[in-house]
Amino acid sequence: MRAEERQHRILALARQSGRVEVADAASEFGVARETVRRDLSELERRGLVRRTHGAAYPVESAGFETTLARRETQQVAEKRRIAAAAAELVGSAETVFVDEGYTPELVAMLLPTDRPLTVITASLRTASLVSAAESATVLLAGGRVRSGTQATVGSWARDMLSGFVIDLAFLGANGVSREHGLTTPDPAVAEVKEQAVRSSRRRVLVGVHSKFGASSFCRFAEVRDFDTIVTDTGLSAPEAHRYSLLGPQVLRV
Repeated sequence: MRAEERQHRILALARQSGRVEVADAASEFGVARETVRRDLSELERRGLVRRTHGAAYPVESAGFETTLARRETQQVAEKRRIAAAAAELVGSAETVFVDEGYTPELVAMLLPTDRPLTVITASLRTASLVSAAESATVLLAGGRVRSGTQATVGSWARDMLSGFVIDLAFLGANGVSREHGLTTPDPAVAEVKEQAVRSSRRRVLVGVHSKFGASSFCRFAEVRDFDTIVTDTGLSAPEAHRYSLLGPQVLRV
């Protein structure tokens, strides 16, 4: 099998499963682990995967994005820790924006219910979950609903957010890079996220370590736009420090 064909199949496996292990790929294709590592290095150079210890994760791009159903099966323990730590940052905020995505949804489920709180979101699932609390007022942004994420996008959602001054925003990203900032595959999603960043006094980024160092298609913010980044310990302490030098506090949980 030629290297190009093998790399194509490794990428397909990563996208299908959500990650690819070096050992598993070596066994699958009958090659040495070092060969798989070279293949992954090439795929990473082309911006298609993000390598971690002994494995690689697919980078979401203009042509590939995981669904919400897939996200809620991957790195769940890490996402729950991140959500719990992020929810501790609510403080005295009275208005909170919660982004689309599984990790922000987990944050929303841990928001305070012992006092009035207004939650603004583009996520249909988050709106439904939070509205069950009597203390919460939920504002759902209008617009076109994306089937894969069950979230609204478009000018209606963006314009609605532009009319608010929000105390705190919890946002996710498909890629986080010191060079390219925060990115997402879809321009319509980027529009909504960018406006949420503009409309919020305080911003918290929530995301697992595999998103760091990756870049997707559309930039919606810079790292310095955030007050806090909450991720897991898979992001090394030296790398976390490099991000903190750009402005935000970085919490590894």
